[in-house]
Amino acid sequence: MAANRREQILAFMRERPYAVQASNGLEGSPQAAVVGVVVSDRFEVFFDTVGSSRKAQNLRRRPMAAFVFASTESDATRTVQLEGAADEPTGADRARLIGLYLDRFPDGLERQSWPGLTYFRITPHWIRYSDFSVDPPEIIEWDADEMRPTP
Repeated sequence: MAANRREQILAFMRERPYAVQASNGLEGSPQAAVVGVVVSDRFEVFFDTVGSSRKAQNLRRRPMAAFVFASTESDATRTVQLEGAADEPTGADRARLIGLYLDRFPDGLERQSWPGLTYFRITPHWIRYSDFSVDPPEIIEWDADEMRPTP
C-alpha cells in the first residue's frame, strides 16, 4: 500500500469516532452494534464495552469481528470495511491503546470504574476502501501484510 494512500485511509477512519461492529451470536446469528472506536497506526480498532454485553460474549467465544466506517452525511460516498481477529490486550499493548482511546473519549476514564468494563482490539487481516465519488469508483483491498507500517 502506498504510504500516502495508507495515511489517507487512516485519516478517514480516524475522522469517524463511531463505527458499526459485527460479530456472530451463540447460534451463529449476526449481531451488530455502534461503538466508539480509535484506530492505531497499525489499523488496530480498539473500543470498550462491558463484559456482559453480547458483543463481548461473542468475541470471547469466536474472536473474529467486522467493522464498517462510513460517513453519515446524505452525500456519503466513502466507506471502509474491515475484518480481523479480536483480543482483549494486556500489558504495554493495552496501555498504548487505552492512551489513544482516552485522548479521543476522555469520558472513558470515568467508565473505567464500571464493573466488568473491558477493552477489545481488532487486528485486521482484510480492509476494503471504497470511494464512489469518482468515476469509475475507487475500490482498494489490502491484506494484513499490506497494512503494516513501512519502517
